[in-house]
Amino acid sequence: MNVVASFSILGDMVREIGADRVQVTTLVGRNADPHSYEPTPEDVQALTRAQLLVSNGLGFEAWIPRLVESSGFAGTQMEASRGVQVRHLQQGEVLDAGRKESRPAHGQAGHDHEHDHDDHSVGSVDPHAWQDLSNGMIYARNIAQALAHVQPADSAYFRQRATNYIEKMKKLDAEVKQALAAVPEEKRTVITSHDAFGYFQQAYGIRFISIAGVSNEAEPSAQELAAIIDQARKQKVAGVFVERSTNPKLAQQIARETGSKVGGTLYSDALGKADEPAGNYLGMFSWNAGRLVYVLGQ
Repeated sequence: MNVVASFSILGDMVREIGADRVQVTTLVGRNADPHSYEPTPEDVQALTRAQLLVSNGLGFEAWIPRLVESSGFAGTQMEASRGVQVRHLQQGEVLDAGRKESRPAHGQAGHDHEHDHDDHSVGSVDPHAWQDLSNGMIYARNIAQALAHVQPADSAYFRQRATNYIEKMKKLDAEVKQALAAVPEEKRTVITSHDAFGYFQQAYGIRFISIAGVSNEAEPSAQELAAIIDQARKQKVAGVFVERSTNPKLAQQIARETGSKVGGTLYSDALGKADEPAGNYLGMFSWNAGRLVYVLGQ
């Protein structure tokens, strides 16, 4: 079966569950930014051939509805986040809350949640649900169900592979919780490029301050950057992390001005190269947790 996945993390999940029964085309590749992606003619062709389109939903892929329309896609659409407990931005969480972008960070077409994403205001949906492994388990079940719907003859195969995959997630989830629980309370605040780790924060107890909003297209003004640096000093930020698909200069500047460690790379919206430790979803999660434990435990 031909399956199109919107971005690399979902593409990896579909391959893990579908294995040799699926041919997966991933639209937004490794080390690429799904927020600012512009579909190509090749994407239109891939969707024309596909029987199943797997996207994240929660307004993450603003470009999906236009792509579906232009391709004439008539197959099955499935949002992997269906059924997760949606997280909303909280008061004070994003320092630039309410600042209008030149264009919406996340479009709302194509899913059931009615929220305005023209700004990063309090109450906006956080679409990065995969950053909690318990949500990853929901994604896996949804993907297996969608594959079985399109190709019923292999439904038992898909279910069994999803079950095996979820067992690995449960094991890693317990390991991550145990490792991060050992980080001293006063070292549990870090800075990242954009607000992609809210679900991770809720699940694993590390507090993230974001330089930008939910979209990593957002660039803070000089005044906003000064406010972030001030907040970082007051909260004694232990580490500043860059994300693979974002510009590291701001993070490096904040680290210099606050005396924090530069903690290296975290993966938020995209996997690393296939031969890298973060080249698949579980590897990405293990890498992120490992970096946090290493830097914050010093």
